[in-house]
Formats: sequence, structure tokens, C-alpha cells
Amino acid sequence: MHSDSNVAVHRAEQLTESRAEHGEGPVWDEATGQLHWVDMLAGDLLSMVPGGTVGRTKVGTVAAVARPVVGGGLVLALERGFALLRPGNETPESLPELWSDPSVRMNDGGCDALGRFYAGSMAYDESPGRGALWRLHGDLSTERVLDGVTISNGLVWTPDGGTAYYVDTPTRRIDRFDVTPGTGELHDRRPVVRIPDELGAPDGLTLDAAGCLWVALWQGGAVHRYSPEGELLTRVELPTPQVTACAFGGTDLDTLYITTSRQGIENREDPHAGALFRFDPDVRGNRVHPFRIEEDA
Repeated sequence: MHSDSNVAVHRAEQLTESRAEHGEGPVWDEATGQLHWVDMLAGDLLSMVPGGTVGRTKVGTVAAVARPVVGGGLVLALERGFALLRPGNETPESLPELWSDPSVRMNDGGCDALGRFYAGSMAYDESPGRGALWRLHGDLSTERVLDGVTISNGLVWTPDGGTAYYVDTPTRRIDRFDVTPGTGELHDRRPVVRIPDELGAPDGLTLDAAGCLWVALWQGGAVHRYSPEGELLTRVELPTPQVTACAFGGTDLDTLYITTSRQGIENREDPHAGALFRFDPDVRGNRVHPFRIEEDA
């Protein structure tokens, strides 16, 4: 527990049963009024209207991350590349694989203000430096934008697109990039938050409307809120250790949804692991940047 008495401590509420082996990547889909998240290593996309039942769609061998597309549908990162789930379809259209090495898979990601989709990779055995950050453009071309990554995780842009925050989990940091106007290139990477070992490791993250960062703490049983200067403001505790990601959702973007994992945990030992949780902070989130497909793509 953080000893700073100025830190507000809360508890998250469990919303679902243990639905995912490795729940990850929640995102609010404004067009359909649903929360999507993934059961990553099962290759399934999970979807839920708040208060409703959880739907499950098989999209691949791995379902790493999903983001809404302008005009409807979703863009996905699967095991070794990208895919599009067009509106009304149950089966995604896979784009060409980005690599053939079966020991490396995609992980978390997000979209920038220019409407391009990024997803980062990692080795299944988490060996250092084998991952990269990839970018999918609106014409469906791809490029590698960052090398030497170990566990590419949370990635989020400010609403104006001028700043990006990024987590490579074993660094135990949240890093900030400046973003070049017009081109969207990432530069001047520097740490904003350093998370002590005893608090867990940073995983997925999101931004609220006040510009503060919310980060899930893997093996830390919590989500932390940090100011843009890196000061810990709020701790939201969960009854399960493997907290993976968080995102704002609901019509007013005023609910923080939190995913968890039961990887390596027996159900009877921890009935909360793999469930979806919620927390109602006194702040709203931002609308997520959607992916923008060029018309002839």
C-alpha cells in the first residue's frame, strides 16, 4: 500500500463472473453502445451492453486488441498482424501477417488522433527486446515504428494528439512521447511515472478528461491514477492480483471498466480472476480515437 495520506483509496465493483482466461484491452464502442474487450489467448472478442450479458466472438488464435472504426466495425490486432471486422460480420478479414516467427505475438495497442492503429508485440516467453510497435495506416499499409520492446502494453494519445503515453511493462514505467503535428511521429520519449516493484507492474492504461493517467497494475491488484506530472492521486483496489487494463465507457464516459486475468490461477482459488470490474470516478474519460480507413482500402 502506498503510504502517502493524500492518495484516495477506493474499491472496484465486480460486474461479471470470471468470463476470461486473460481479459484485456477494454474499449467503449460509441456506435453500438457496447464495451468490447478480449479474452486474448483464447482468440475471442467479448462484448457487452452495460447491464447485459457478455457475447463472445471467435476472431483468431489470439485477440490482442480491438478499436472502433469510423463508419462502424472494428480493427483488430491478432496473433501476428492486423484484421478488420466489418459491420455486421462475424468473421474478420485478416491482413497479411507481419512476421512468421510463431514465438512472437501481438499485445496491446490503440489509435492516434490521425486515425492510425498501433499494436505492439512481445515474445511468448517474454524474452527481452524481441517485441516491436507496429502501425496500420488507413490504406492498410503497415510499418514498424519502435524496436527493442519486451512487453508492449498500454498506449494512449491525448485528445489533441500532441502527446502519447506508453508502457513497456518490464521497464516499470509509463513513458511520454511528444507527437509531431501533421505526421504523428513519436519522439522525445521520457519517463513520467515509475512504479515500485511492490506495487505491481504497469499494464494497460487510459486518460481521463482532466489529463490524468489511469494504469492497471499486473500482480498489484489495483488501478492507479496519476497526474500528468506523475503524482499518485487515486488507488482503486480489486480483489484479484492480475489487473490488466482499464477504459472509460458508458454513454457519458463516466464509468471506468477494468479487466483481469486468471492465467495461472485456479478458479476455486480466486473466483474474481478473469472478471470484469467497474469503478465510478468523479471524472469522465475521453472519446477514443477511432481507426480511419481510406475509402478505396
